[in-house]
Amino acid sequence: MSKRLAGKVALVTGASKGIGAATALRLADEGALVAVNYNSSKEGADRVVTEIVSRGGKAIAVYGNLSKPEEIKSVIDETTISLGAIDILVNNAGVYEFSPLDAITPEHFHKQFNLNVLGLLLVTQEAVRAFNEKGGSIVNISSVVSTSTPPGGSVYSATKAAVDSITMVLAKELAERNIRVNAVNPGMIETEGVVASGFNEGEMRNWIESITPMKRIGTVDEIASVVAFLASSDAAYVTGETLLISGGLR
Repeated sequence: MSKRLAGKVALVTGASKGIGAATALRLADEGALVAVNYNSSKEGADRVVTEIVSRGGKAIAVYGNLSKPEEIKSVIDETTISLGAIDILVNNAGVYEFSPLDAITPEHFHKQFNLNVLGLLLVTQEAVRAFNEKGGSIVNISSVVSTSTPPGGSVYSATKAAVDSITMVLAKELAERNIRVNAVNPGMIETEGVVASGFNEGEMRNWIESITPMKRIGTVDEIASVVAFLASSDAAYVTGETLLISGGLR
């Protein structure tokens, strides 16, 4: 694989499993030094780091619950002290819960907005302060639900619509610093979370595949490869985009 990210420093949030883990591995394969952020699964993060090192790369595991503002600065500090100024930030950490209108509670709302939106903003704010003076790339992991708006997804879809808006706003704000900001919006992807929730089989998966033009769900590697493109100089003139990676589902 080409080393188009050779020597770049990347922070991937929520990288102990799923899309985050696959992205960390892909960025490392392309030459980046990777900070693998985790909250609940140190074991998962350590496994990703071990895999990167076994492939000849360099990575560290960095703890931090990004829904807690007081823990964010230490994530950035640990990354820069160990690896150097940041070139790439992948905002992948997030939670999702579906609930019909009648069952929505303040807790349901704040749990998702505090991490998916406020956490993303505060991590980005702190990371940008530690970015390479030459600029770099921010990739936000959004979701097709920001536009496909499935029933029961009022709060989760709203968080991802906010991420899309933030992406476009920050692309304009940070352009003068040569920091590009884009979002990738996956459809249903076969991750540990999807499997754990039972969405990878049965009614939900069948419904998603029936309305997806390509008639299948996606893989984590299919997301990671697009993130790597957006992080690289191959996407040097791409900013403010929200790119659906959903097999044609909109």
